[in-house]
Amino acid sequence: MSIAHEAAKAMLSDALLQDSSGIDRLVHLELELPLDKVIKFVSVGLPLLLVSMAFAREISLGPQISCFPPSNFTVKQASYVDTYCWDSLMHHEFDSDGNFEERSLWVHKMFPYSLLAMAVLMYLPALIWRQLVMPTLASDLLFIIDELDRAYNRSVRMAQSILDMRQSTKNPLTFQAELERAKKKRYFEYPLLERYMQCKHNSYFLVSMLFLRGFLLLTFMTAACLYLAYFHLSAFLQDEFSCFVRTGMLRDQNWVPELIQCKMTGQLVFQVISVANGAIYVLLAPIVLFSLVRLFVWDTTFLSVYEILPALDLIRRRKLGCPLNDLNVLLLFLRANVAHLKSYGKVRALCSLAPPQVGNITADFVYVSQ
Repeated sequence: MSIAHEAAKAMLSDALLQDSSGIDRLVHLELELPLDKVIKFVSVGLPLLLVSMAFAREISLGPQISCFPPSNFTVKQASYVDTYCWDSLMHHEFDSDGNFEERSLWVHKMFPYSLLAMAVLMYLPALIWRQLVMPTLASDLLFIIDELDRAYNRSVRMAQSILDMRQSTKNPLTFQAELERAKKKRYFEYPLLERYMQCKHNSYFLVSMLFLRGFLLLTFMTAACLYLAYFHLSAFLQDEFSCFVRTGMLRDQNWVPELIQCKMTGQLVFQVISVANGAIYVLLAPIVLFSLVRLFVWDTTFLSVYEILPALDLIRRRKLGCPLNDLNVLLLFLRANVAHLKSYGKVRALCSLAPPQVGNITADFVYVSQ
């Protein structure tokens, strides 16, 4: 037995991957695509940030209005008018026939709470994904990652067997004929992973849930932008109102005027918040659309690296067809979880070291080892 043969066997033995616990990898798996994470953090975090600013302003400054009572009002009476008018927030006026009309302005008071509801709505698609999709997705990814690493180990062991067989065979032609027959009969291949991925090629659960998540986000962002536009226009058209204060014990007090003019001092801040929030959502809409459009294109870059292994030959032998299926989604998530694939770096190194004419056979490992 030659020294070169022993050295090749030692190199192949070192190339084998050690078994690791699947629980650790399951905890650290990326179960959301990077772009979807950015969309979630911005769409949910922005309203929460703005609502905290609005609440901080209200807590620090008190009522967000300034009323102009008569000069004979004391400071306490003026403060009471501000508080009462802010609590009621009703605009009163007389129409052309002299009838008394009132109109609610609570849309201004509820603006911070509407931002909070907006954040909850934006988180709803991510919550649906977390509860309905993540358990299944984690199981699929862990199985595929383990099988890809095992396929690499099987190929290394097969390369060791080929080295032993070539060393023990005296006639090179006999060895070559046996090798060709094994390749023709696909003895080197382990079809479990390949058949599993073909099954995912005909499944549409993950891709439908991604479309549902994107559709809900676009719907909620459109509704939010319409609401913010309505609020901005209503605040722009009316930031002053007439407050009716002659109620209760003051009903019969003739010295108290019926209507007191008030101005909403926080409207400028709320307008800036509404414009900023709406502008961010408008900018997010094309990103959400891009995250959906990318599902119409196959991402075969990751899987093509493993085509050098005889245990996986899905791309070269079969036409992938329409990309709207779970297999394409799993390929996107495998790319996001490439750090959990121990074999990925080694297989990429083999792809870069192997000559162009060497293709999908276990003899690649023998060639590189020599």
